[in-house]
Amino acid sequence: MNFSQVAPKVFKAVLALDAAARDGLDPVLLELVQIRASQLNKCAYCIDYHTRDARKAGESEERIYQLTAWRESSLYTVEERAALALTEAVTLLPEGVSDAVYAEAAECFGEKETAQLIALIFTVNTWNRMNVTTRKTPGTE
Repeated sequence: MNFSQVAPKVFKAVLALDAAARDGLDPVLLELVQIRASQLNKCAYCIDYHTRDARKAGESEERIYQLTAWRESSLYTVEERAALALTEAVTLLPEGVSDAVYAEAAECFGEKETAQLIALIFTVNTWNRMNVTTRKTPGTE
């Protein structure tokens, strides 16, 4: 299914939400968060899409490859680790967002940027669910 053609109003609304969620966030951090959520959701289309965008934003191959093991890697900053922990907690919601994960993100980013990160995370989860459900193929637009 080509969701953008079948449900254009919904698709445009998600595009607008996506644009609003990105506001003020570092482009590299933004892509790391989107790749990690997409990995957790097994969305091949979004992994492919955001990996290419991360490279365009200047992200290294090594950091992209190690993203699945970010906790064990020494390549990520304190802020990136806080954002990735928040990404996993929000994406895997039944496990919940612990007070510690939320507090770490809030300490690293402040209230406004933490809100933007949360919005980005739930937006990428929306894209993942849309693309997995409609079987969007990696490498297609």
